Amino acid sequence: MPFVHREHPELLRLQALLGGPRRCAIVTHYNPDGDAMGSSLGLAHILRAMGHTAQVVLPNAPPPFLRWMPGADGCIAADTAAERCRAAIAEADIVFCLDFNRPDRVGVLEEAVRAARQRVLIDHHQRPEIDAVAAFSDTASCATSQMVVDLVEALGQARLIGADAATCLYTGIMTDTGSFRFSSTTPHTLRVAALLMERGAVPDRIHAAVLDDHTEQRMRLMGFMLAERMTVLQDLGCVVLVLRAGDLQRFGFSAGDTEGFVNLGLSMRGIRLSAFFLERPDRIKISLRSKGTLPVDRLLADHFNGGGHVNAAGGHCEGPIDACVQRFMDLLPAHIQAHPA
Repeated sequence: MPFVHREHPELLRLQALLGGPRRCAIVTHYNPDGDAMGSSLGLAHILRAMGHTAQVVLPNAPPPFLRWMPGADGCIAADTAAERCRAAIAEADIVFCLDFNRPDRVGVLEEAVRAARQRVLIDHHQRPEIDAVAAFSDTASCATSQMVVDLVEALGQARLIGADAATCLYTGIMTDTGSFRFSSTTPHTLRVAALLMERGAVPDRIHAAVLDDHTEQRMRLMGFMLAERMTVLQDLGCVVLVLRAGDLQRFGFSAGDTEGFVNLGLSMRGIRLSAFFLERPDRIKISLRSKGTLPVDRLLADHFNGGGHVNAAGGHCEGPIDACVQRFMDLLPAHIQAHPA
């Protein structure tokens, strides 16, 4: 079922906010993924069709495999145009906060977002901390892109979902559901996907653009990681994947090359948890994915400055990568024991 109905008080508030032409800025999280880009661009296309202006503002540029999306060339990113980004947020009548639950998730744009005139939140992560005049938070939704479709339908504006918006929103749902294979996929998700197909999304083209566009360097890096940097803890049902800075340099790493690597561990028989540690210049990035009732969000929130969803979360830590991995290993047995299969 859709998460919102036409008499929902927050929806009525949003309807009033959009009662006349508005200048809108749409902001999403740092290192935007498929759902961040899909929901932001999809909403931008629809707002423009409604008669508003809409500027997508990013903390940093998306990876190459998402730059083909309709409207992506019109985004502005703070890593190359910080002042333009801050100005777009400051000048907006409404700032839409999409696919993030905490102000710090937008990096250098945090102060500008906090100072915005009016914020509208649309997000599916747990424990939202965004102060908004209209807040739409639904952890049961598989993707923020799905929430955008539900909102547009509840507003009576589904006819304004054109092919470009449908393509972006379908991309967001497809990527956040792992091509509709994660447990977050519901019958409603498939109905929304069908609607987007009817509005112009072409699944095989979208799948190819996102998932069949790997470079040789990425393929070799993935093979190296699986052969040389994978630890299997069979008794705990866990796979630990680690890539160090030297590994990235050896294989000519580019932004986005490790997207989806964390999911590889879950394809192994008997594995409930996959952990991926990536050494970056400023911090160690951690991604966790799990199956069934094994939660990973609180583990990262409590120990690694992170959070997210029950079965998919991210975090980070400072210091040597080996110490970070060892800390995780020390915490793992108790966590697994507390959540038996």
